[in-house]
Amino acid sequence: MPKGSDSTGADDEKVDEPEATTETQQADGTESAAEETAAAESGQETVATEEPVAADEPEAAEDSEPASDSTRRIDWSRVLAYGILPGLALVLAIAAGFFKWQHDSVANAETARIESVQTAKDSTIAMLSYKPESVDQQLNDARDLLTGEFRESYTSLINDVVIPGAKEKQISAVATVPAAASVSADPNHAVVLVFVNQTVVVGQDAPTDTASSVRVGLDKVGDRWLISQFDPV
Repeated sequence: MPKGSDSTGADDEKVDEPEATTETQQADGTESAAEETAAAESGQETVATEEPVAADEPEAAEDSEPASDSTRRIDWSRVLAYGILPGLALVLAIAAGFFKWQHDSVANAETARIESVQTAKDSTIAMLSYKPESVDQQLNDARDLLTGEFRESYTSLINDVVIPGAKEKQISAVATVPAAASVSADPNHAVVLVFVNQTVVVGQDAPTDTASSVRVGLDKVGDRWLISQFDPV
């Protein structure tokens, strides 16, 4: 019997082994389920961590908007550099040219005024002053201060009347200009009002004084002012 008893004990131990295997399988299954659950949770966490990446895309789009603004600023800079500034420079150049022209015009007019007044005074004195012994030379020199039709009229007057009378009657004349004023002046033409005092002596007679005013027109011929009109007023 002892042998039988040992055999039974061995059989009992062999029978108990499947229970241990079952428990092991259950433990393994539990661990597998736990691992699958952990894996699932890990996958969810991975998805959860990947979702913000998609959420960041609008931020990238928002980041691209300043680039658009920068592009617009660059475009405005180009418009300013290639459009407005050259146009403004052109306007300023035109304005500067206009003001320079205006300044030059005023300066030229002032120069014409001064020169024409002085010429009118000097030429009037030369035209109306002479002595019997030098009348030819004096009045012909004065003729060179004239131009146009007035020069021709003056030439006829001195040759036909003044020079012969001065020689025959011993007439002398001295003219002075106490005042003269510019009426108008530009670089090519000027008008001057001249006040004239003239003293005339005939032979041994007493001097005769006369006062008059003359409107003198002058033209610029080359670089000289010449009298073209001489009208008593």
